[in-house]
Amino acid sequence: MSQKESILSDRLEQEFNVRFGHQPEFIVSAPGRVNLIGEHTDYNDGYVFPVAIDKYLNIAASKRSDRQVHLHALDMDEECIFSLDTPDDAETPAWSTYLKGVAHLLQEQVLQEVGHTLKGMSAVITGDVPIGAGLSSSAALEVASSLAFLGIALIELQPTELAALCQRAENEFVGVNCGIMDPTISLLGKTDHALFLDCRSLEYKQVPLNLVDMLLVICNTNVKRELASSEYNKRRAECEKGVEILQQWMPSITSLRDVTLEDFKKYEAELPQITQKRCRYVIEENTRVQSAVIALTTKDISTFGTLIMNASHAGLRDAYEVSCDELNALTEIAGKSCDGVLGAEMTWGG
Repeated sequence: MSQKESILSDRLEQEFNVRFGHQPEFIVSAPGRVNLIGEHTDYNDGYVFPVAIDKYLNIAASKRSDRQVHLHALDMDEECIFSLDTPDDAETPAWSTYLKGVAHLLQEQVLQEVGHTLKGMSAVITGDVPIGAGLSSSAALEVASSLAFLGIALIELQPTELAALCQRAENEFVGVNCGIMDPTISLLGKTDHALFLDCRSLEYKQVPLNLVDMLLVICNTNVKRELASSEYNKRRAECEKGVEILQQWMPSITSLRDVTLEDFKKYEAELPQITQKRCRYVIEENTRVQSAVIALTTKDISTFGTLIMNASHAGLRDAYEVSCDELNALTEIAGKSCDGVLGAEMTWGG
């Protein structure tokens, strides 16, 4: 255990004891993430290439003798109490919706199938994954809370199964049509490795970063966004519209993952201009992800940065149109004004 982890553990135990009068039974953690390349491809059944970061959502928890869930969010200084039997009856903070969704699906989809029910839980929550910064604080909360509920119930699930459950919780309860990438990397992230994930089959490969003497630097524009009310859901709908139109000529496709760039060029003129731009970006980005895996595997960091990352940002800026002036300025400054920078791009939703 690192010094940082030890300090955090001590703090959580102290705060838990103050609020509940005893020590927690365990502490679970889930990291945030940054996506090296493969933005907006996961909900198109495509490929992604994320890494976990050293920022975590942490939950100290113990079981209760009833069906109540008592939560305290240290960083917001907010409390939340709800019943597992009637979770929607209580007016609770917005962040509790993630936990309610996870609890509901665990009871409905998993625990009832194996003859178990969830137990009540007392928990203290804290973390240093920035909220609303595109580092997937929501998935970290879903993953950590699901691990806490499962820990109380003494049940384990396969990481990919649990990731799919967390995705459903955000889709159905929070109202964000996110993909499978965020909870998967939060569950499977490995030090000094990126995760090459096929978002259709959920097959994955741990790829050593092989950065040699280079570093990954994450910069925050401090531009706030609300994913549920942003262009995210609109982009997903535009991609689905493109698939629906292309199926007239390629009836076997079910997502943009099934369309090669060569085939797309044959029929792109049949698409509305906006839909055409969105689809082309996704198809090209899937190819870039596969090229990025090869580049890092062969330690070709220069190609990864100068050709692949820069091309990815250009696509997000011009074709998918999810960047902004501040993001574009940062990438331009990094690429043109900073010695030693091989590539720069925006990460995640935009």
